[in-house]
Amino acid sequence: MTPALTPALTDALTALRCPVCGSPLAGHGNALRCARGHSFDIARQGYVNLDTGGGRPHQADTTVMVAARERFLGQGHYAPVADAVSRLGQAAAGPGIVLDLAGGTGYYLAAVLTALPGRAGICLDLSKPALRRAARAHPRAVAVGSDVWRRFPLADGSAVIVLSVFGPRHLAETIRVLGPAGVFLLVTPGPRHLAELVGALGLLSVDTAKPQRVAAATAGLEQIAGDDLTYPLRLGHAALHDLASMGPSAHHVSAAQLADRIAALAGPLTVTVSVTVAAYRAR
Repeated sequence: MTPALTPALTDALTALRCPVCGSPLAGHGNALRCARGHSFDIARQGYVNLDTGGGRPHQADTTVMVAARERFLGQGHYAPVADAVSRLGQAAAGPGIVLDLAGGTGYYLAAVLTALPGRAGICLDLSKPALRRAARAHPRAVAVGSDVWRRFPLADGSAVIVLSVFGPRHLAETIRVLGPAGVFLLVTPGPRHLAELVGALGLLSVDTAKPQRVAAATAGLEQIAGDDLTYPLRLGHAALHDLASMGPSAHHVSAAQLADRIAALAGPLTVTVSVTVAAYRAR
């Protein structure tokens, strides 16, 4: 049975907008509908798909990738990253929702919401397997299907925090939806991030032009805080498999190749986590 409108989704309706005409949305039974009659069903797992299609093609995360990410993150390996993001979120002020762009399972969104009682959160993602998990990531979070490279289905100035953790950065839309005192929290990998696995498992390496791309993606924003976070992880074969399977490298290395490469490793491997966590405000 399709669920009725949840309290979290009710709270999110103040920010959500129809992706077709931009009108406010309201709950009508088991759907969201705007005044012009555009209607969007609430899935039985609790998420609502506001993606209208027609955007550029993307490789959405698969069921296997999402399950691997949920296992890996659930073991706390990236908890220091989530803690750093949550601390920077304390700089946000004023009304608004917490928006997680391409938020996957909602792991980082849940961490920020836990640190900020009373805030409502929205996880945007195109992957239905991810949306199913994000819908239950936190009692105050809702999962919304949407292409983050297109116009966000949100009102102007409706977000107090926008998160982008290892994900895409749509600058114009981020600035549009951020409130006057809102903050953009950005996590990007450093050149040493998972360096031990690039050759051993054939993972994608960090682009040498990453700093220039980040600068372009934050033009018009002022950095107000930031920190480089580096720490080691000691990972066994199962965790290594999940780590390699949960990200974009999974689209480039076959499951059989990955299994063979992990089996060739002598035992637990020390892996470097190296990221930059930064907070920005509109100028």
